[in-house]
Amino acid sequence: MTGNDRLGRGLGALLGDYTIEGSERSPSASAGPPSTLPVRAIVPNPFQPRKEFRPGELDELAASIEACGLLQPVLVRKAPGGRSYELVAGERRLRAVKQLGWTELPASIREVDDDTLLVLALVENLQREKLSPLEEAHGYETLRNMFGFTQEKIAEAVGKKRSTVANMLRLLNLPPSVRRLLEEGALSTGHARAILTVRDPVRAAEIARRAVAGSWSVRETEERVRAVVAQAETAGKALARPKPDDTSRDPAVGALEEALGGHLETRVAIRWRGKGRGAIRIDFHGARDLERVFAALTGKEAEEVIG
Repeated sequence: MTGNDRLGRGLGALLGDYTIEGSERSPSASAGPPSTLPVRAIVPNPFQPRKEFRPGELDELAASIEACGLLQPVLVRKAPGGRSYELVAGERRLRAVKQLGWTELPASIREVDDDTLLVLALVENLQREKLSPLEEAHGYETLRNMFGFTQEKIAEAVGKKRSTVANMLRLLNLPPSVRRLLEEGALSTGHARAILTVRDPVRAAEIARRAVAGSWSVRETEERVRAVVAQAETAGKALARPKPDDTSRDPAVGALEEALGGHLETRVAIRWRGKGRGAIRIDFHGARDLERVFAALTGKEAEEVIG
């Protein structure tokens, strides 16, 4: 069974007669023959899960369409009001023909509700080119929150295991800085899943930056995370045991540390020496991270100061 076969059957089980464009099955009878529509009359899919379209890939697709023609029509539905059409699937093709200067293109018109619109967009992207991990996760989140899909129903629609869908959704719980590294491709999904087990968001962000700076493998990241988690558990048990000779730390200092560390997305330690004196320690890992912390503190880029 190919990936497309699996995805097509999953969507068919959910949506009945609707089919995935580009699959080997014949088009639904309700779709009718392709029509020729003005390019300007087609508006983007409001539920398009893909946020980035790489120019190089669009150039290649445009060159292919120019040489061979548009082999598969785009799929659209009538927009509210009936004056235009909303794209259901085929945004890369639409962008490519716009790049070529086409004024009209073949399109299959179907009656598609919002649920179907999002699922078709997700599945098409999963078939033709994998979404980024966070794009995929956000797509699943939209299915869940906007349309009330369960994880089982999402998995059925896109032809994946429920556990896979659950793991992708968990990525949205990562701290913002870790999600940014994942979006940039500096961290893989495997790295991100390992870091998810670190409950402290500041520590999680710290491990992520160290993983990138040190080019850690997923296995090495998992080992470092296990050590951090074990250390945190040991420290938690130690804190739970009262020490007679231990003076209580000012909770206000701890709150300031936590707030400042959350803002800078790194570990911060405040040392209060009394009589209005003290010091703040801010951890960073590598030159790139130092520049990030500097920008967060000053609102300026390091290169503006260094010249």
